[in-house]
Parts: sequence; structure tokens; C-alpha cells
Amino acid sequence: MTIIELLITSKDEIISGANTALSRSELTHYKSSGSEQNKQRLQLLYGLALQCIQNKTLLPMLDYAKKIAHERFQLGFDLYEVQTAFNVLEEIIWKKIIEELHPAEFADALGMVSTVFGAGKDTLATTYVSLASKVKTSSMDYKALFAGTDGI
Repeated sequence: MTIIELLITSKDEIISGANTALSRSELTHYKSSGSEQNKQRLQLLYGLALQCIQNKTLLPMLDYAKKIAHERFQLGFDLYEVQTAFNVLEEIIWKKIIEELHPAEFADALGMVSTVFGAGKDTLATTYVSLASKVKTSSMDYKALFAGTDGI
């Protein structure tokens, strides 16, 4: 069995496991959106990961990560919430690889999955940081902390 065959035949089991793991993580925005919407999001992410592995391209994942970063940032999601969604799906796929594939295939299979999800998470994070750096935030007035320290 190849990694692609595994991902196709185990799709429902992997998504269900990732959805369960996501619900246990108690993430505010994912908890409020509900299990069915979270499952749909995981299915989309899974489909993109499979597409990237099948076609040996990262572009669909990178485009999606940028899009989702903008959407979730505007909705007030914290970066760690979205990263966790990526992480739980990747982890369930890793477990399935170890359970189902021959050990000689672990390196290639885990390498492909990790590359796709790693690139997605990196793009997600850099996009989030870029968006956050454009937001005006208040800064602390440190002068008040150091008042009266002359001559000490």
C-alpha cells in the first residue's frame, strides 16, 4: 500500500479521529463553531494535503494557508487555534502511517505528510504575523516605571 492509497482508503477514519482530537482541545472558536463545521474544515484541509501529495506540489496548501490566515485573523482566531487544527490532522495521519504501512515506507510517507503540513503551517504563521504587525496596538509607557530613579 502506498501513502496515497492509505490516505484515500482511510480518509473517513482519519478525519473522524482528527475531529475528535480537535474537540478535546477546547479551542474557543472551534468549540463554538461545532463538530460538523469543524469536520468540514478538516475534510477540506485533508483533501488539499492529499492533492499536494498526489501531484507533488505545495501550491494548493500554500494558497489555502494564506486564505485561511486572512479569514481566521479577521474572525479573531488566535494563531495557535488554527495551528492546532493542522497539527491534529497531521498527527492522526502519522499514526495511521505507522499502523498501516511497511516500516520501509515510513520515511517517504512521513516526509511527504510533514512537508505538506509544515509548509502550510509556516505560511499560516508568517501570514498571521504579517497581519498582526499591521494592527495598531497600544504600547506600555515605561517612563512611569522608572520615575524617580535618578541618582540611584
